[in-house]
Amino acid sequence: MNLQNTTNFKAVALTEETLRRQAPSVFAPGPMAGVSPRYTFVPTAEIVDGLREQDWLPVAVEEQRIRQEARRGFQKHLLRFRRAEQMETLDEWNVELVLLNSHDTGCAYQLHAGIYRRICSNGLVMSETSFQAIRFRHTGLLGGEIVEASLRLVEFMPRVGELVNRFRERTLDVRESLSLAAHAVLLRYESLESAPVDADTVLKARRPEDEGTDLWHTMNRVAENLERGGVSDWHRDRRGRLRSARALRGIDAKVSLNKGLWTLAESLANGQTLPSAEAVALAV
Repeated sequence: MNLQNTTNFKAVALTEETLRRQAPSVFAPGPMAGVSPRYTFVPTAEIVDGLREQDWLPVAVEEQRIRQEARRGFQKHLLRFRRAEQMETLDEWNVELVLLNSHDTGCAYQLHAGIYRRICSNGLVMSETSFQAIRFRHTGLLGGEIVEASLRLVEFMPRVGELVNRFRERTLDVRESLSLAAHAVLLRYESLESAPVDADTVLKARRPEDEGTDLWHTMNRVAENLERGGVSDWHRDRRGRLRSARALRGIDAKVSLNKGLWTLAESLANGQTLPSAEAVALAV
């Protein structure tokens, strides 16, 4: 299989040139100056090569914005990988491996389970209750440990289909949908009042394929609207400007939103009732 030409519907498996251009921190030659002598440097590029050998292909990458120039080239970065055999399938969704790391001591190596939904290009991240994230501290670390850990996700992949089917089979009534959306809004904003859009707005479908009252479609609509932004409830703020949700930029914020939303969806799939969103907001 030619890894450079493997299609990913709207993209291709990312080449080294693309990775270097979009996230130079992946190829840091060493850790940021001033780190502890106990810090074990394992370049992310080495892990990418090891994962390729295990048929995990990089399909998306981004790196964190920096405020301190000293962190440039060492900051946190996120890569999403997909199995080579899944690259050309026409499935609605595919399991992905999500890798986080930094070379400035700000982040341990982390492996998360993700899902890519082709219709809306959503890159979901599963909660800790579904798949416990695998973390490696930069102390006495060997690159092979991280690559080997990716096999745990391969073993877990059949379970992902079961979880998605449970979400599909769980129909939400209007109250439950609004409750899920309200709780999701609180994952991103301090309160429902301070949010630029109301819960009903983030439930709106952007395309006919996203319509539906089942938990799977509802969760994906909410995730896309809160992460990509651009949705508006057509109300205006105190300055007379039209309110709308902005796109979410930070890596940590995206992962946190996705994992939190997945946790909420799991609760509903398990027959639980979400607490009052207003009560949750007051407790924060």
